[in-house]
Amino acid sequence: MTSTILPRSDVSGLKAISVGDGRPVVLLHGVGLQADAWRPQIEALRQTNSVVAPDMPGHGQSPCPSGPLALGDYTDAFLPIFDGFKEPAVVIGHSMGAMIALDLAFRAPSKVHGVVALNGVFERPSQAAVAVRARADSLDGATVPDPEPTLFRWFGETHSLERKACETWLRAADPAGYKRAYTAFAKSDGPSRQALAAMACPALFATGALEPNSTPDMSHEMAAITPRGRALIVDGAAHMMPMTHARQVNAALTEFLQEIWP
Repeated sequence: MTSTILPRSDVSGLKAISVGDGRPVVLLHGVGLQADAWRPQIEALRQTNSVVAPDMPGHGQSPCPSGPLALGDYTDAFLPIFDGFKEPAVVIGHSMGAMIALDLAFRAPSKVHGVVALNGVFERPSQAAVAVRARADSLDGATVPDPEPTLFRWFGETHSLERKACETWLRAADPAGYKRAYTAFAKSDGPSRQALAAMACPALFATGALEPNSTPDMSHEMAAITPRGRALIVDGAAHMMPMTHARQVNAALTEFLQEIWP
């Protein structure tokens, strides 16, 4: 895993990696990262699908919006991407991207054929909610925050190429874009039970067995509420599971796609 920047194109007002041919798959990354974090999934899925991985607004090469934003504003920013497809897409999100993916599946069911939420949050415990909102409040939007606390939450004390890549992206993040996204992430506790119960498309909720914030219990609960939902817990994985456990994640994604597009 390297931090090499993959080529971008303009896709519905955002910068995005767009590769492959076939049925459409959209990959949505989390706060502070960029589309390159999906490199292992892009390389695997481009063999059979048309893959679009946009930079979140205010991240990577996508322009930074002005003013405070809620989670739904990020959903709105991604919706036009789906208008460019000839058929409904599968949307796969990680962390905040998982929140957005689920919101897309609920709000635009005609555009989403299936959804995968990796390391998604659901009904944060009060202590966790207070902590994440305090971190959001500490951001000034003008200076790049020290990435070390974030890297420790994601990787512990383990040093790896994946950790180094994330450090590079976090240090290069637009402070204003980071604050807007992290604040929206902190103020949302994930999908409502009503939204999950109303979701008609197939849904996979996956997280790491060692994930302290997007816990296995959260994925199991979301899967139990969603009519066509199921959960997957990856042994030995934590928050950056799509990067650190790419083989297991890619196998699960490939199986999911083959099931809903036989």
